[in-house]
Parts: sequence; C-alpha cells; structure tokens
Amino acid sequence: MSGDRGDYSNYVVYGPDANCTLALCPAELSVYQYRPSLAANTSFLVLFGIAMIIHLVIGIKWRSWFFVICMFWGCVCELLGYGGRIILWQDPFSFTGFLMQIICITLGPTFFTAGIYITLSKIIVYLGPQYARFRPSLYYWIFIPCDIFSLILQSVGGALSSTSEGGSNAAVNVSIAGLSFQVATILVFIALALEYAYRYKKGQRQTPRTTSLPRGFKIFIIFLTISITLILIRCIYRIDELSEGMVLVAIYTLLVAHPGPVFADLEEEKVVEEPTTAYDTEK
Repeated sequence: MSGDRGDYSNYVVYGPDANCTLALCPAELSVYQYRPSLAANTSFLVLFGIAMIIHLVIGIKWRSWFFVICMFWGCVCELLGYGGRIILWQDPFSFTGFLMQIICITLGPTFFTAGIYITLSKIIVYLGPQYARFRPSLYYWIFIPCDIFSLILQSVGGALSSTSEGGSNAAVNVSIAGLSFQVATILVFIALALEYAYRYKKGQRQTPRTTSLPRGFKIFIIFLTISITLILIRCIYRIDELSEGMVLVAIYTLLVAHPGPVFADLEEEKVVEEPTTAYDTEK
C-alpha cells in the first residue's frame, strides 16, 4: 500500500467510524487503494437495469414467475452493488458504499443460478423424465437449498465486515467459504446436467424422437450453457470490474435462454412428473 500512514494517524480510513475523505486522505489509504472507475460502474449499472426491465417484460408475458423473480432480485442486487461502487468513486472511504458493493454484487449471481437450477427440471420434463437419475423436482429441491446456504454464508461474511475494523480475516474467510460452496454446487449441477445429456443421447439411440428438437430449443440450451459457465468462472475468478463483466454477459444470455418462450406449450410453472418407476428403468 502506498502512502505514509503516519501522516494520517488521527484519521480512521475504514469502518463505520471512518472520517477520511478525499479532501483529507489519499485514495491509496482506502480499502481498495484506488477509486473505482465511474465510467465502468455506471455502464454496469445501466446495463443491469436494462436487463432487469427486459427480463420483467418477458417473464410477465410468459408468466415464468419463479424465473423472473430470480432474475429481478439478482439484478436488484447488482444495481445496488454498482451503486455502492459509484459511492466509492465519490468517497473511497465510504463504509456504506463498501458494504453495498461487497454484499450485493456477491449475492446477485446466487439468484441467477437459482433460476437456472429450476430451468433444468423443465428441460428434463421437456426431453423425457425417464432419462433422469432423479425426479425433475428433486433437482431444484437439492440445488436451491444449497444456493440459500451459500447466500447465508456470504451474508454472514458481509455482516462480519460491517463490524470489522479491518484487523480480522473472519469476514473474508466466511465470504470465501460461501463462494466456494457456491462453486461446488454449480460444479455438481453441471455434472448432473451433463450426465442427463449423456443418458438422453444414449436413450435416443435406442428409441429416437419422432421429430427433431426445435431450433429455438437448441439455441436456448446453448445460451443457458454459456450463462452457467460464465457465472462459474466469475465465482472462481473474482477480480473487481473484470470478473463482474462475466455476470453481466450471463444475465443477457439468460434473456435468450429464458424458459418462458421455450416451454410455452407446457403448463406454466408446474413440473409434470413421471411415475417413480420411470427412474428405475435405467441404473
């Protein structure tokens, strides 16, 4: 860290009692040791706002209630987080701005993954529940609670940050644990999705579909895959604005990978399950 702290010994640079400002202290003494980019964070703020509005329009039109709620709250978190970064541009020592960005930007992708998890169950119903290892509903009953647990850990980390004066690593460790659990959850989800794809392809060799999959459905799968991959990369490799750009791209790919138009012929927000014996046909 640059700057001579001895010259500012009478100032508090971090925490709820911080009294440093740019007029009194250099930005190098702040938590991030620099002023966040106003242009970059304003751009993210605007783009997430646009994505939220489009998701609301599509979700309401197709009545994809759970998915649109996840997208809405995820975007709200991102908007608050980037609002916090703009506050940090104005005042790098703002504790409110620090908490807003560290908590909200971290929590946003948790809502996005929840929407993706429940979409897998719809895909399984659409392609054939008989190829799945579990009943479709179990996929989101397993992964959404894991998402909530990750959310709790990351929230606790944020809460500890709010009471820390920068001398303890507990807040960072808890937040990292939450992110690590989220990464592990996403990896297991991807593994099960790939397994289902393998079992489906294997089943198609024995009993092929009478009609080919719609082109729109194939595009939907491609963009859904891109989205979950970007969120995974972001969780593993989280570096300021650069990694957050992955989440921004992910939320826009989810506009194409929106379940509403693809599953319009299915009863909205209802997973129709096969009898339990269907999952015992292939072990």
